[in-house]
Amino acid sequence: MVASEGAGPHEAAEPARAATSVVDANGLIVKWSDAAERLLGYPAREVLNRRAVTLIVPRTDPTGRTAASGLRLTDTVWGGYTVVRHRDGRHLSLVVQVCPQTDPTGRLSWLVHAFDVVQSPWWGVNNSVMEGLLARAPVGITVLDTDLRCLWLNDAMVETVGIPREQRMGQRLSAVFPGPDAAALEAQIRQVLASGTPLIDRQYLGPTVADPHGQRAYSASFFRLEDPSGQVRGVSCLVLDVTERWQAHERLVLMNEIGERIGGTLDVMRTAQEVADAAVPFLADFVSIDLLESIAHGEEPDSRRAGGSTTLRRAGQRSVHEGCPESSSDTGDLVTYAPSSPTAQALTARQATLECVLNVDTSAWVAESADRAHRIRACGIHSLMIVPMAVENARLGVATFVRSRHQRPFDEDDLLFAKEFVARSALSLDTARRFESERTTALALQRSLLPRRPEGRSVLDVAWRYLPAGSHSGVGGDWFDVIPLSGARMALVVGDVVGHGIHAAATMGRLRTAVHTLAAMDLPPEELLAHLDDLVMRLAQEEAEDAEDTKADSTALGPSGATCLYAVYDPVARSLTAASAGHPPPVSVTPDGTAAFLDLPAGPPLGVGTLPFECTEADLPEGSILALYTDGLVTGHDQDIGTGMDRLAGALADPATALEELCGNVFESLLTMPLCDDAALLVAQTHTLGPEQVASWDLPAEPAIVAQTRALVGRRLTEWQLDDLSFTTELLVSELVTNAIRYGAEPIRLRLIRHDVLICEVSDGSSTSPRLRHARTTDEGGRGLFLVAQIAQRWGARYTRAGKIIWAEQALPVVT
Repeated sequence: MVASEGAGPHEAAEPARAATSVVDANGLIVKWSDAAERLLGYPAREVLNRRAVTLIVPRTDPTGRTAASGLRLTDTVWGGYTVVRHRDGRHLSLVVQVCPQTDPTGRLSWLVHAFDVVQSPWWGVNNSVMEGLLARAPVGITVLDTDLRCLWLNDAMVETVGIPREQRMGQRLSAVFPGPDAAALEAQIRQVLASGTPLIDRQYLGPTVADPHGQRAYSASFFRLEDPSGQVRGVSCLVLDVTERWQAHERLVLMNEIGERIGGTLDVMRTAQEVADAAVPFLADFVSIDLLESIAHGEEPDSRRAGGSTTLRRAGQRSVHEGCPESSSDTGDLVTYAPSSPTAQALTARQATLECVLNVDTSAWVAESADRAHRIRACGIHSLMIVPMAVENARLGVATFVRSRHQRPFDEDDLLFAKEFVARSALSLDTARRFESERTTALALQRSLLPRRPEGRSVLDVAWRYLPAGSHSGVGGDWFDVIPLSGARMALVVGDVVGHGIHAAATMGRLRTAVHTLAAMDLPPEELLAHLDDLVMRLAQEEAEDAEDTKADSTALGPSGATCLYAVYDPVARSLTAASAGHPPPVSVTPDGTAAFLDLPAGPPLGVGTLPFECTEADLPEGSILALYTDGLVTGHDQDIGTGMDRLAGALADPATALEELCGNVFESLLTMPLCDDAALLVAQTHTLGPEQVASWDLPAEPAIVAQTRALVGRRLTEWQLDDLSFTTELLVSELVTNAIRYGAEPIRLRLIRHDVLICEVSDGSSTSPRLRHARTTDEGGRGLFLVAQIAQRWGARYTRAGKIIWAEQALPVVT
C-alpha cells in the first residue's frame, strides 16, 4: 500500500511512479492511466469495462483451495501486496492502495494505485526469486524506498512485529507506530540514506498485536541499497526480537539500582513504598508490601511460626492504574489474611507462591471474599506471585506481584527474579528497621534525660522549646534545666554536647546528672563549670582507653566535647550570676522591651581544661525576660551566629507576649531553613521577693543576743501568720546563731525568707565547714546541727566570697 505523507485515512495517495485506475461499483475498470499502461502493458482500449479481477493472478490459500488474489472492494481504504498478470504474460508483484470515492451524483467507485515492488530497474531479479531467497529467512527483513515506505517484507518480519503485511505495505514506520520514537528512528534512517553509513543494532521498544499494552524489544540494523550504477534505491532493514536479552539487562540494571533507590530514607514505611515503586511497571502491574506490625514499628522481627489469621500492615503499594484499584486497603491500613490464603501460607511456610494463571472461578481463597473476586475481575488480574520477605531466620512480611495489563503471565524466570529482588529489598527494610529501633531507643533515652516540666517555682515563669535536627538519628546532645537552689534561688542551665545519636544523648545525660549534683553543693557558677570540665576530660580519657583496648577508632565512639552555660538567679538580690564554657551568652529583655546580651566571657568549651572560667553578675528588674539557647537556634545554612543572635534579640523584644507564645514566635522567626543542629530555647520571666517576704538582722557575736533573736523571729512569724512554726523556727535560729557565735566570725547575719517554704539563713565571715556528728551521752555539746537536721525539711551550707551561709527550710502549714 502506498500512501502519500499527510493523507488521511480515506484519502488516496498520488505517489510518483504509481499506476492509477478507477473501478466502478460493479468491479469494472472505467479509467486507465498512461502509467498503468506502461506498468502492465495494456492500452486503455483493452482494459476499459473489463473486470479488474481478471488482471490478478490466482493464488492458493493456506487450506489448499485456489483463490483469486485481488482487490477487496470495501468502503474503507485498503492496501496490500498482490500479483498481477502483465500483457506479455509475466507476473508482477505490486503494492496496491484502494480508496473509495463518490462522484457528484453519489455513485460509489474505487481509486486504485499500483506500485511495482520487486520488478524494478535496480532490483535485478524477479519476484519469484526474491520470494524464494528471503521470504522464509529467520530474520525479519524489510525493504524501504527512498521515501521510507515499505516495499517488501518477509514472513519473519510479519511474525516478529505482529502487524499484518497489508497494514505495513506502502506505509511509513510513523504511520504504523506513531509517536516520537518512530519519528526519531525515521530521522536516523534518513541519515543512513544520506551518508551511506549503516546503523547497526539500534534497539527500541514497541508493542505487539498479541500484547498491545506490553512492549517487546527489537534490534534493528539499516543499510543503504544501491543499484549497479550506484544510484540510491532505498534502505534494507533487518530486525531481531531481543526481548529476552533486554529483559535480562533491565533486570540486572534494576538489581544494581536497588541499593541506590531503596533504603535511602532509613524509614521502614517509606522503604517499603520504594520497593513497590521499583517493581512497577517493569516486573508487575501492581505490587503490595505487607509487613508484620513489629517490623512496621521498628521493633525486633518475630521468628516464630504464624498461626491462625495473619494481620499485616500495608506498608507500600503501587499500580499502573490510578488509585490502585486492585487493592481494597490504603497504605498504612491493617490487612487480615485467612489461614487458607496464599499470603498467610507463604508467610508461614516461607515459600513463594506462583499462580501463572489465576482462575477466579476455581480459586478458593478468591471466593472467600466477594470484594476480592470483584476487583480481580474488574482489573483483569490473571497472574500472581507472592514472595515472603525474611532476613536470616526472621520473618518481615510478604510482597505480592500482580499482572493485569501485561498479557504475558508470570513464569519461573519471573519468580526467580522476584525472589532475588525481594531478598535484597528485605535487607534494606531490615536496615531501616534497625535504624528505627535505634532511633526509638535514642528518643526514649533523650526524653527520659530531659526535664519533664521545668518549673521556676514562684520566682520564675518558665517556657521552653526543643527541636532536634533532621539527622538520621533524630536526637542530639542539647539539654536545658531549671534547678531549685537554697535561699529561693534558681539555677538555669543550657548545654550542647557535640554530635548526635545515642552516644551524644547518653553523654548529655551524664553531664546533666553531674550539674544537678554540683548544683546541690551550692557551688558558684565558675566552680561548677570547673568541676564539669574535669568530668568531661575524664570521659574523653576513658573513651580513648576503650578505643585502644578494642583497637577501634576513638572518633567513632562519639562526642568528647561540650559547651554549657550555668546561671543563678537570686530573687531577693534581683541579680543574675552566670558563667559560660564556650556557650553563647544569654539574652535579657527589660520590661520596656530593651533586649541585650549579657556581657559574659565565653570561656573554653568543656573538656579543654586550659583556662579558668569567669562569672559575671547583672541586675535584673522584676518582670525581665531571660533567654538561654543553643547555637543551633542562631546558626544555619543561611546565616552566621552574629546575624542569628541579632535576629534572636529582635524576636524576644516583646515583653507583653506570653512566654509560650514568645517561644513559638522565636522558633518561627529564626528557623526558616532545615536545621543542621539541634535547637533548644529556655525562656524565664523573673519575679522578686520584696520586703514583706524577707526579714534580716545583723547580730553581734555575743551569746546574750540569742534570746533576743528568738524574740525577733517570733514577732515576725506572727506578722506572717506562721505562729505554728514559731517553736521549731526559734529552736533552729537558736542553734544556728549559737554555732555562728561560737565557731564563726563576724559579721553575723540572720535572714528569714517566706517563699514556697520558710527559709532560715545564718551567715558569718568564716569558711569553717559545718559537720553533723552524733554526740555521746556524756558530751555537753555537739548536738546543734543534729537538731537542725531533725527539725528542718532540708538544710545545708554554701560558701560566699565573704564567708559561708548555713540554711534550713521548713514546709509551710497547709491552709484549709
